[in-house]
Amino acid sequence: MRFTARVPATSANLGPGFDCFGLALDLCNEVTVDTELEPGMSWEGEGAAELPTDGTDIVTQAMARAAEGAGGALPGVAIHGVNRIPLQRGLGSSSAARVAGVALASRLLGLDPDPSRMLRLASALEGHGDNAAAAIFGGLTLAFGDRDAVRLEPHASLRPVVLVPDHTTVSTEAARAALPRSMSLSDASFNVGRSALALLALTQRPDLLADALEDRLHQQVRLDLAPDAEELFRALKRNGVPVCVSGSGPTLLAFETDDRPVPEPGAGWRAFRLPVRALGVEVLEG
Repeated sequence: MRFTARVPATSANLGPGFDCFGLALDLCNEVTVDTELEPGMSWEGEGAAELPTDGTDIVTQAMARAAEGAGGALPGVAIHGVNRIPLQRGLGSSSAARVAGVALASRLLGLDPDPSRMLRLASALEGHGDNAAAAIFGGLTLAFGDRDAVRLEPHASLRPVVLVPDHTTVSTEAARAALPRSMSLSDASFNVGRSALALLALTQRPDLLADALEDRLHQQVRLDLAPDAEELFRALKRNGVPVCVSGSGPTLLAFETDDRPVPEPGAGWRAFRLPVRALGVEVLEG
């Protein structure tokens, strides 16, 4: 048996939607398992030299947890990953790996590929469901409760631009450790209002995005961890370009229009113009 899981990059939070909003982007990792080859692990692409090949990688661990939860036993497999999502940049690379592992284990064990079941397991492994939901369902997602989510249809005119620094990384753990443990009522009210506005902007009124992506909970904390990203963030805001921190950063997610294009970020940065991906994880046979 040979299966390949294709999983999209995701941008979570989208400004005020901390741990709730996610957007799937058309940049995909692929993980292939083959039961007829000698068991082992190999990588190519983004971060290939940094990733373990001894079975301690996220894909292998997710496969094992999925099998354990289903009460099944996985056959020995060769696993090969092709990474296109930059690592530790706030584009859901770890979530993509977990979703790939859960989806592949489900296929190898002949389980029902129920997206809600996959989300519950991937969210438990991830600790929160925003990236996992977008990676599984595609499009725009709203995670709620512990492990539930709904998919929304993003506006057709959205033109995301992902701005990725070449030499700055921020681990999810460090970004979460820096978060405040409380916030004022006025800041909480601000974020609630902006969260509702963000859903409206992303699905019906993109002209409201510049205001809708504002946040008082996590973005400044994460920009403080990446001064170069903060400088670019402020420049885009001054030019009226809607922008937010992607996930835990340091990547920025901007939305351009014909009237307000996103300029090239300069040396040390990569700009990816990525359409919203309508499909979530796919498992292909052969």
